Amino acid sequence: MVIGSAVLTFRASWVGSLKEKRMVLKSLMEKTRHKFHISIAEVDTQDVHQILTIGFACVSNETQHVEQMVEKVIDFMEQNTEAELLDIQREIL
Repeated sequence: MVIGSAVLTFRASWVGSLKEKRMVLKSLMEKTRHKFHISIAEVDTQDVHQILTIGFACVSNETQHVEQMVEKVIDFMEQNTEAELLDIQREIL
């Protein structure tokens, strides 16, 4: 079993409240979850309204498949939000 995970940190400078942040997060996470069937959640900075920290994980029996999937999810998330991608932390186990 091979596990791929990543934590992405975005800055949404135009977000003015935690309620607005939750709407942005929920939309992005739902789109990503339904397209790729992965586990995804907000994993940090819950109380900072302009920083979004999202983690996701996927499982496969092939390392190459997991690596490709992690890259596709990162690309999809970056293209489907107006927030600026600040940091990516990837891990393949």
